[in-house]
Amino acid sequence: MAAGGVSAGVDLEQLIDSCIAARESRREDWDTLAFQAKAGDQFRRAQIRYIGSGATGNHEDDRRILPAEHFTFSNMRLPAGAVGPEHTHHDAEEVFFVLEGTLEVTVHDPEDGTRTASRTLGYRDLIRVPAGVPRSLRNVGDDDALFCVIIGAAKPQLPTYPPTSAVHGITRD
Repeated sequence: MAAGGVSAGVDLEQLIDSCIAARESRREDWDTLAFQAKAGDQFRRAQIRYIGSGATGNHEDDRRILPAEHFTFSNMRLPAGAVGPEHTHHDAEEVFFVLEGTLEVTVHDPEDGTRTASRTLGYRDLIRVPAGVPRSLRNVGDDDALFCVIIGAAKPQLPTYPPTSAVHGITRD
């Protein structure tokens, strides 16, 4: 075995091709989180998957997604004024890296979700939210926000929505 778990003599052309997820082959999936819009249109957003499914459900039938080994990577499109509801990833940290627009990220006290702290992020700003800390997002700009979402697990658990979340109790059905 060579460095990185690649066997000696592997076809490097095939290897490199199997590791690319080109922009042209991605699609904005507005349906995977559509259940959240039951709480209001402001919760409508699109996921663009690259590595793994993130924590949005089972997308194993989508052959365009690169398999995740240690983390997931996707882009999220959040229209102007839209909100990513308060939610908690209990098993992994989550990172947001802004590519376009202005994103307000709020962390919520795990014991008392009414206590919060917020920061506004713009182009090439990043925030890491530890596992177990509830978080929410809001596009505070005039245009769509596009940002990377990295979750530190190959198959993250679905997030939970605490009682202080606008989508608490809303099911994926």
